[in-house]
Amino acid sequence: MSETTAQARRFSISALANPTRYLSYSGRIMPWLGALSALLLAVGLWMAFTAPQDYQQGETVRIMYVHVPSAWLSMMGYMVMAVSALGTLIWRHPLADVSIRAAAPIGAAFTFLALATGSLWGKPMWGTWWVWDARLTSMFVLFLMYLGVIALQRAMDDPVKAARPVAILVLVGTVNIPIIKFSVDWWNTLHQPAAVIRLDGPTIHPSLLWPLLVMALGFTALFFFMHMVAMRTEIWRRRIASMRRASAQERRAATRPVLAE
Repeated sequence: MSETTAQARRFSISALANPTRYLSYSGRIMPWLGALSALLLAVGLWMAFTAPQDYQQGETVRIMYVHVPSAWLSMMGYMVMAVSALGTLIWRHPLADVSIRAAAPIGAAFTFLALATGSLWGKPMWGTWWVWDARLTSMFVLFLMYLGVIALQRAMDDPVKAARPVAILVLVGTVNIPIIKFSVDWWNTLHQPAAVIRLDGPTIHPSLLWPLLVMALGFTALFFFMHMVAMRTEIWRRRIASMRRASAQERRAATRPVLAE
């Protein structure tokens, strides 16, 4: 086996199926990812606060720098769970279920942040905190899906037995993701159409667009940093639970001869 092939195998996805190896790799990456996230968010916040006001929205446009990345990550987080669900059902990857369990609360937090900042922006712009239009309703459904996945995970004590039904529920919920993305195109509702990810290019002025993109990169780095931390925590939690079960079995086995005497 050549050295190149050996290195490719060491860094392949299948190689990361070993939790011990994942802990080793993630332990090296986490400090760099955390530093990158902090740097991007610091630069992004500075750019956001020094960017010009919008000629219509005034200072309230700055909510966009938190609201839009949060909305993007709420969908990206769910897609991370969907890919992990496929890993659970098809390839039975031992870390796929751990990834779902780690991503669910983070995705729920970003979805809640998107809904809350959207309401703060909607009051001065639309004159109301909330309206049941297509985009807002589908985002609220996404928040409920996250809560449903978390509730199903918590309802079953054995994470191995819970992995399959949780993965199926996650895949069912992916139907909502294209509805969220294209809701403003399919239905003429109160929510404004997409302004950044468009076939004909962004419609936002570059002075507002660049801070938004830097903040989006910072939020993305923060998501994967928190996901990595949560996965490591879940792996250690399962190991400790496994050790406690083994210890309890040993104690029960040790007491049986004494009771027999």
